[in-house]
Amino acid sequence: MKKRLKNILALGIIGATMLGFVGCGSKTEAASSTGAAEKEKLVLGFDDTFVPMGFKDEKGEIVGFDIDLAKELSKKIGKEITFQPIDWSMKESELNSGKIDMIWNGYSITDERKEKVAFTKPYLDNRQIIITLADSNVKSKADLKGAKVGAQNQSSAVDAINKEADLVKSFADGKIYTFETNDDALRDLEAKRIDAVVADEILARYYISKKGEEKYKVLSDDFGSETYGVGVRKDDKELLDSINKAFDDMKKDGSAKTISEKWFGEDIFK
Repeated sequence: MKKRLKNILALGIIGATMLGFVGCGSKTEAASSTGAAEKEKLVLGFDDTFVPMGFKDEKGEIVGFDIDLAKELSKKIGKEITFQPIDWSMKESELNSGKIDMIWNGYSITDERKEKVAFTKPYLDNRQIIITLADSNVKSKADLKGAKVGAQNQSSAVDAINKEADLVKSFADGKIYTFETNDDALRDLEAKRIDAVVADEILARYYISKKGEEKYKVLSDDFGSETYGVGVRKDDKELLDSINKAFDDMKKDGSAKTISEKWFGEDIFK
């Protein structure tokens, strides 16, 4: 009888312990399923070298076109937004793991990315342009045969170039030379370690204007047009809707136009 009672007590303790684990697991799961729209503070992930969209200025302050848009969005939706520099090659993982709530930094809308995130309506047009040095013999896309072509790792530029597989095979070493940032790629171009860079027109034009337009050449050929959007988790529909509404309001009240003219000298907000 005593032995039986001990066994019953032991089983009871084990059962209670297991229930405790299940209870903890349920709470954790419930906490992780909280939608971004329910949070008071949202975290925006961005590449802090992507001028003029979101970057650190000479004082180390975070500035840029997308940063200003996000600050205006914060007012419109009544939520604080903090800016978190991230490894751009890990952006979707950072979003879906819950470390950030938005990807917003010249984030091109592509079919491949649509499988991982939900996009807002497009707010800006862009092209993947080809930049060389002014004295380069590369004058067209066909001239990239045998050339060292650079782009930012895990960028839409890489995706766009890879759509032309035969052309990539003709590059020097049969590959794209990838860099951590667009700035690194353009520095290697200046040092003549590579022959051309493919990058977002928005970034490249700004970079060239600061470094001296006489140093560079932008080819008439490109690797296609695209649009920028804000990426959120697929189950954050409420947040997605609120951003889209805020974009409409910013267009109507002129705040988007003001921000656009500040950075580009004209209104390019869609």
